[in-house]
Amino acid sequence: MKLVLQLLLWLVIIFLGWKLYQSVIGPVEFNKIKVERYTQVIKNLKDIKAAELAHGEIIGKFNGDFDSLVRFIDTAQFANVQRRDTSYADVAKNKAFGIAEGYFIEDVIIDTLGFSSVKDSLYGGSDRYKTMMKVPIEGIDALFELSAGKLQKSDGIYSVFEAKVSKDVILKGLDVDLIAQEKQIVSVEGVNGPTIKVGSMTDVNTSGNWPKLYDSAKDQ
Repeated sequence: MKLVLQLLLWLVIIFLGWKLYQSVIGPVEFNKIKVERYTQVIKNLKDIKAAELAHGEIIGKFNGDFDSLVRFIDTAQFANVQRRDTSYADVAKNKAFGIAEGYFIEDVIIDTLGFSSVKDSLYGGSDRYKTMMKVPIEGIDALFELSAGKLQKSDGIYSVFEAKVSKDVILKGLDVDLIAQEKQIVSVEGVNGPTIKVGSMTDVNTSGNWPKLYDSAKDQ
């Protein structure tokens, strides 16, 4: 009986030691994997944002369909323009008011110097935009949710878009309790809320909800 009790005691000690190890190392490993996955996801969201802003600049509104957005990138071109300040005399006012020195109107002339491919300008010749709608986590087969439309504010009507993915999808396979905690996080250094997203359907905003640590110096 003494030997059995000793064995049971050692098993309890080993179990408690393992639980203690897990309570310390588990969150550390979770955060390491989380940052790696978030970084990959945010990279795609930045590509989606770039495509939407180009679509808004050229077409005048955002696009809520990935297939259509990819076709746009394949063919669209930015106009390369040059702005020049100029002024000219308003002959009619000069005569009407008898201004001898002349009344001049300040104006801006925009010259189109040529065109450049949206694809090359935004993605450097890469075709990664063709897969930007996929959540780029190995073993996870999911797509970002994309929406676009109009938002009415007191001072006008605005074109808006939003691309997002649930943290449940991004963190699939990890500790469910830690995922639940991550979805409720509120911190200046964290990704707040249950999703990672860029843009908004309820506000005039084209930013992402991630902190600066996920941005390069160029992005900031």
